[in-house]
Amino acid sequence: MKQFDVVVLGAGPGGYVAAIRAAQLGRKVGIIEKENLGGVCLNVGCVPSKALLRNAELAYLMRTSAKEFGISFENLQLDYSAAYKRSRQVSQRLTKGISFLMKKNNIEVINGEGKLTAPGQLTVALADGAQEEVQARDIILATGAHATVIPGMEPDGEKILGYRQAILSESLPKSAVIIGGGAIGIEFATVWSGYGVEVSVVEMLPHILPSEDEEAAAELAKALKKRGVKVYAGTKVKRVERTENGTRVLLESEKSEETLEAEVTLVAVGFKPNSRGIGLEEAGVETDQRGFVTVDEQMRTNVPGIWAIGDLTGKLLLAHAASAMGILCAEAIAGSSPRGLDFRMIPRATYSSPQVASFGYTEAQAKAAGFAVRVGRFNFLANGKALGLGDYQGWVKLVTQEENGKLLGAVIVGPEASELLPELVLAQAEGLTAEDIARTVHAHPTLSEALMEAAESALGTAIHG
Repeated sequence: MKQFDVVVLGAGPGGYVAAIRAAQLGRKVGIIEKENLGGVCLNVGCVPSKALLRNAELAYLMRTSAKEFGISFENLQLDYSAAYKRSRQVSQRLTKGISFLMKKNNIEVINGEGKLTAPGQLTVALADGAQEEVQARDIILATGAHATVIPGMEPDGEKILGYRQAILSESLPKSAVIIGGGAIGIEFATVWSGYGVEVSVVEMLPHILPSEDEEAAAELAKALKKRGVKVYAGTKVKRVERTENGTRVLLESEKSEETLEAEVTLVAVGFKPNSRGIGLEEAGVETDQRGFVTVDEQMRTNVPGIWAIGDLTGKLLLAHAASAMGILCAEAIAGSSPRGLDFRMIPRATYSSPQVASFGYTEAQAKAAGFAVRVGRFNFLANGKALGLGDYQGWVKLVTQEENGKLLGAVIVGPEASELLPELVLAQAEGLTAEDIARTVHAHPTLSEALMEAAESALGTAIHG
């Protein structure tokens, strides 16, 4: 029987980070993973999708705007299989990097499917069919989540796809219906439309990116339509039928019914926790009605010595949130009392074109919570760097408290929004105000000047707005 101080079940962005931090803090650590180090994000999710998005960005630029940049050619050739191969290379390189980090930190990797049998004990079904017993004073559950499957819309890998089949496809469909207007659906719409695929996005809720600022969602919808993407918001999918040539999707809204024909249908409607089959019942670990593991601010479950992090907890299903939870959990196990995470203030990003990035309260949420707010805005159309890039759709919107100018939240729609947002996240965490941001000199010309200008707008002293 193998014995450790800490065992982590799952090697995704939460699990492997927790393992490293626990090892750094002097613990003997083992990590159990049934598939690949790095989990969904690194292998079939957020990392390879960003490589595909980069290729799609270039493809769209060449198809639509090459002449604007003084580039001309005959018979443009776009090879999506090359984009796919590059995305796999990016994933594989980072996977090898995580393997190196495991060795560097003396973390033992156990390849197999782990299951709790009691507090402090797991059984691992190894790849060769054997079983191994593992003991640890502390066990961190980091098994993640899986895509929701809708009855009648089960992925078959050919006509109806899940995100895994879509991201691992070496070829493009000629047309696609995407069910779900969240981040995954919108990012695939961006990739496919970049290559000229005929794309329709269907979202049941009133607007795409349902968790984002409504105004930001409207701005993105406008951009998608400009790319040729058809957006159906506030629309239900009655059923999906497989046809000889692909799929037929029957839609229903308050006003009408409509049928869409497409070569493939991608179903991207959310996630469910990987909480079944890991021994939660045997160990007495509590879950909520949806199956997510219940934890306190330091990631403790109701069972002493058993912890849970990442998507399995349902707190915020984002890779960087899982990593932050992993670090916090490892530090709590080591005996410190780390400050709990404010999940509302963790940044969110959708890597569309333009990007959408946000944190904190939306304007509507802040008002509903009883805050007196002052909003600052600045359009990228008035930003010199954005104009130079030829990428200027969108804006920065700051939500501040009227009484003291402190940030309640922000949303950015525009070029490199995800890279710009951390300045505002840090400002909020440190209690800085709109005036502090406005008085911080930003280099010119830069996209970040838009943050400064939005802060000036919140103060009523905008220079260029």
